[in-house]
Amino acid sequence: TSKSGGPGQETDGKSDMHLARSIATSRRVSSIGRRSFHATIMSQQRKAGVASPEELRDFVARAGSQLLVVDVRNPDASVEPGDQTSLAVAALPSEAYRPMATNLIYDRDAQAMALPDVDKETPIIAHCGGGGRGQKAKEYLMANGFTNVLNGGGPKETECWAEFGDK
Repeated sequence: TSKSGGPGQETDGKSDMHLARSIATSRRVSSIGRRSFHATIMSQQRKAGVASPEELRDFVARAGSQLLVVDVRNPDASVEPGDQTSLAVAALPSEAYRPMATNLIYDRDAQAMALPDVDKETPIIAHCGGGGRGQKAKEYLMANGFTNVLNGGGPKETECWAEFGDK
């Protein structure tokens, strides 16, 4: 038996049934599956070395009040013009804003930064605007004996930022 599949097309009904099954299967995809898919896509877009939102959430929970967030962005637009975008989204830390954070600028030219005055085992999240200098800061801190450091990306990594940006 043939039926019309549209102008100039005929189908035997089997392709319609296959399409209906595919749609039903797609609708059964769990929200967990969609979240995993979304997380996979987002992790492919993150800069190398940036921790996942899940890693950051667990790290923050384990660290508790010992957490130190090291913001390596530079407020001087003549030195780091790209930081101005992320600074418009999230200001540098102060006593009133992000009390668990400190600003220790990572200098690209010197490939160095000031070291935080904390124990070497202190849980630290280093970040910049999107993760590039955050990774360099993480590597620098670890090369200087800090043992518990993650790269949090920064305000551009909204899912990651949601896990520690208010600290």
